[in-house]
Amino acid sequence: MTSRPFGVGLTLEDDRQALFILRHHRRFPPASHTLVEQVSERIFILASATREPMDDGLVFFHGREDSSFSAMATTPAFANLTLVRHPLVQHKMTLLRDRRTPTKIFKELVDEIAMLMAYEATSELSLDRVTVETPLEQATGFQVSGKKLTLVPILRAGLGMVEGILRLVPSARVGHIGLYRDHDTLEPVDYYFKVPSDAAERDFFLLDPMLATGGSAVSAVSSLKRAGGVRIRFLCLVAAPEGVRRLGKAHPDVPVYAAALDRELNAQGYILPGLGDAGDRLFGTR
Repeated sequence: MTSRPFGVGLTLEDDRQALFILRHHRRFPPASHTLVEQVSERIFILASATREPMDDGLVFFHGREDSSFSAMATTPAFANLTLVRHPLVQHKMTLLRDRRTPTKIFKELVDEIAMLMAYEATSELSLDRVTVETPLEQATGFQVSGKKLTLVPILRAGLGMVEGILRLVPSARVGHIGLYRDHDTLEPVDYYFKVPSDAAERDFFLLDPMLATGGSAVSAVSSLKRAGGVRIRFLCLVAAPEGVRRLGKAHPDVPVYAAALDRELNAQGYILPGLGDAGDRLFGTR
């Protein structure tokens, strides 16, 4: 079997080619062995470390086959984009798009989807080994290393994603970036910025339900970087190709996590098919 570089988002050349990666929690282990099993056209490659169990769990699967492991997939067209394809996320996204969904349910759905997405987006956080005392004996475990995670919603719609993630990571700090999009120029206008002073030591999750033109996202990431932020992830519910492309060009070091990549923007800068104006639907101002 010919080896190939370890990576994500490779384009499928034909239906028999294996598609990278469902999920990985660490770099490929330095001491490892592989077990390769082929069943019909489906290919699984399991990597198991000989020394570090935390490195176990690389799973490759055929992109044309159904799999019980379907949580995430990178897209060949956008190296910076990871789509969260978990069935619960996709189910809730359909309800979210429905124009008949009332404000109360819309808020709950945004909250729930953000929490499910954060579970995937936090899978790359680094860990430190720690020792604790159980009621019976000493045990070795792990804790997230570094300063506490910081959530930064882009006001106002990003606020709808905060509480769901805080339930998953209750110790996270919360900053705020105030931006609105000028409806004539479609460019962002900033009016507020507040994040922890030790930005260089923190991981940031920048939150906005929609990644449309990408102007607000680019501006928000630039503001975080000026404040010293280095490790930044952008989480959104729906993305347009134009926004993903613009953010990737301006900030190629910032991963984007989305529940859906939609078709395009219309002349007014709204995502199609989209879900409407997320801020208006969250706060009942439509």
